[in-house]
Amino acid sequence: MIRGRTLIGFRGSLPGALSLAFLLTIIGGALIAILSAAGSTHLISIFRDPYLQKVVLFTLWQASLSTLLSVGFAVPVARALARRSHFRGRAFLVHLLGLPVVMPVIVAVFGLIAVYGKNGLLGSLILNLSNGVALPLYGLGGILLAHVFFNLPLAIRILLPAWQAIPEESWKLAGSLGISGGSLFRFIEWPAVSQHLPGICLIVFLLCFTSFAVVLTLGGGPASTTIEVAIYQSLRYDFEPAQAAVLALIQLALCTLVAIVLLKWINVLTPSSGRRIDSRHRPDLARAGGRFLDAALILAAGSFLFVPVLAVLLQGIRGPIIEVISQKVLWEATLRSLLIAFGATATAGCLAIGLALSARLFRFSLKMPRTSNFWILIGSLSLAIPPMIIGTGLFIVLLRADAVDRGTLIVISAVNALMVLPYLLRSIAPPLMQFGHQHHRLCAQLGLAGWQRFRLVDWPVIRRPVAFALGLGAALSFGDMGVAALLDTQGATTLPVLLFHQMGAYRFDEAAVTALLLTTISLTLFWLIDRLVGR
Repeated sequence: MIRGRTLIGFRGSLPGALSLAFLLTIIGGALIAILSAAGSTHLISIFRDPYLQKVVLFTLWQASLSTLLSVGFAVPVARALARRSHFRGRAFLVHLLGLPVVMPVIVAVFGLIAVYGKNGLLGSLILNLSNGVALPLYGLGGILLAHVFFNLPLAIRILLPAWQAIPEESWKLAGSLGISGGSLFRFIEWPAVSQHLPGICLIVFLLCFTSFAVVLTLGGGPASTTIEVAIYQSLRYDFEPAQAAVLALIQLALCTLVAIVLLKWINVLTPSSGRRIDSRHRPDLARAGGRFLDAALILAAGSFLFVPVLAVLLQGIRGPIIEVISQKVLWEATLRSLLIAFGATATAGCLAIGLALSARLFRFSLKMPRTSNFWILIGSLSLAIPPMIIGTGLFIVLLRADAVDRGTLIVISAVNALMVLPYLLRSIAPPLMQFGHQHHRLCAQLGLAGWQRFRLVDWPVIRRPVAFALGLGAALSFGDMGVAALLDTQGATTLPVLLFHQMGAYRFDEAAVTALLLTTISLTLFWLIDRLVGR
């Protein structure tokens, strides 16, 4: 009996073991390279460097401010959307909240510049009305603006189910007791929402702490340098791998600390009520002041998110389309980005399915729930080890092997696979676990196991979430600029990096067309993969 269970465990855990071997090779190799590069320097003396101290403090400061602003604005907007559950265009607006997640970061930055820059729609208006005083788009102000643009909709989408989980009976009881206004929020809404705020704040903080493209584009100089940008500068301009390694270790320690704290709150980030709650029984819906405030908040949030996207579309249509699309370098960069996206997505999909299958095996067949949780936790390592750290280690490996030009695309694909792996695993593992719990005994009685069980039983169940996750992963990988900018060499420029170079050279007309093309291909990738795989 024990021998049989051992044989089943060995065969069934093979997909997860192969995934684990891949992750340990990539992540372990990168960390060993970073440690070896940092070991040859005087760590204490470098850590006392005023420049490094300033970089670390600014990284923490901007991430804290970004989190405070993003979550602080998200609470009243989410409350307004929860209170006004029935109005024309609400479904479209909720879908629009997911656009910044799929939209390439560098494209969104271009849209913000097109709106708030000196020559932008609002920027030029403010410049004329304020007698030459422009918006501080480059520096801390621009970084905070971009971070709020990306993280405000994320926080709203996570907070909305918290309001939907409030039972109708609570609203009816509040109405019968005459509770309204601030007391309604204090006694009914705040207890339901406050338990999710720590987890949301930690996620937003981690995203802002590891932000790269936003700070690189809108930082405006040494005074607004974060750890990831300092790593990029150390490797690309100063050519000091030792200093980059020390910075990577500092970032790794801080991200690991945040990720450990996040584990406590990760299970309550997406509450579900089991049924859709109707808010029409709230006693405060009829107040004119509340209706006006909710409308103003929803309109302001929608405009803040939609106007930069509209600016990208209009600027791209008005740009020199024929001139730009006839450039050979544009299509070469597009082809590289597509190869990276498909390679990263296929790799991440295989890793996620392998880890999820092994986790299900240990939970239901071998009755080892702790080992099952281990497989899921392994797939979320990139939350604690950001892609830039892994890219830094692999860049050091390529430097030592004198293979920067030859191995660039493979390294970018591998790092992007680790970046999108948590998204895929969080989409695939829950339905696989739930269906395994329901039909494990039946499959055992029918003798369905291995490939036959996956093809006949598992795949029809996970096909839709796999399709959505693969589409999202492909769009994110295609539009990612972080590691691609770090490993940018002649003959290895991707489409987001090309857009960054065009913006840096002030060729904004060409950049507008490139941004439109980048956005169109990203959304098309997401739609095609979701339709073809999930149909």
